[in-house]
Amino acid sequence: MRPRYLALEVLRQLRNTRNLVFTFALPVVMLLIFGSVYGSGGQVDPSTRLPWLAVTTVQMAGYGAMMSALSQAFTIVNERSIGWNRQLRITPLSAAGYLVTKIAASLAVAAISIALVFAVSRLIFHTPLPAAGWLLAGLGLWLGVVPFALIAIGIGQYAKPEFAQPVFMATFFGLSILGGLWVPLQILPGWVSDVAQVVPSYWLNRLGQMGAIGSGDALAPALVLMVWSLVLGALIVWRYRRDAARS
Repeated sequence: MRPRYLALEVLRQLRNTRNLVFTFALPVVMLLIFGSVYGSGGQVDPSTRLPWLAVTTVQMAGYGAMMSALSQAFTIVNERSIGWNRQLRITPLSAAGYLVTKIAASLAVAAISIALVFAVSRLIFHTPLPAAGWLLAGLGLWLGVVPFALIAIGIGQYAKPEFAQPVFMATFFGLSILGGLWVPLQILPGWVSDVAQVVPSYWLNRLGQMGAIGSGDALAPALVLMVWSLVLGALIVWRYRRDAARS
């Protein structure tokens, strides 16, 4: 991983107005709307025993973190269309270095998004979570970003420019709904919850909730997210090396 290339990747994301809207502004706006609904009366989620405000905060922070990673898909598609990827392949940057840099950039932006949502929740709604709950929930969501960064890289590497938008939208909506990041899965049909358990966004949400509760078996979410990361990482490195051999 080249530090200068990493800094360039982070700056490019922070300068992209569209990315900033979906990564920073939209999660906060949705938190303000849902927080106003769930913040009165001190409702408690029966499945997690967390205040609904805390559940909503984790959902919106997870959504922002996921978007910080997925939004890289369009950047990579653009890089391919202008030949930037071909230029990278003739530099000392290895396939692993390329992969790690993209993941690190997503983690950096995700950290800002998570911190922003948590700060708004705490300062405006006074969400009742102890310091350890905030810390563990944020850490769980942050570490869970990795497979989404790899999904974005995969879309960027495999999707043709004309198909990138519909592929991204289908992926984005599917992960958001099945992960329970927009609405609780409890209000959806039972089969949706069954399908949701194979997608990484479901386990991202679970990992954040476990951190907020301060208890629970985090091994299952960690294993599922790790398997997603390993499989996607192998496919991306293979594609990068194959393209480099053909260049």
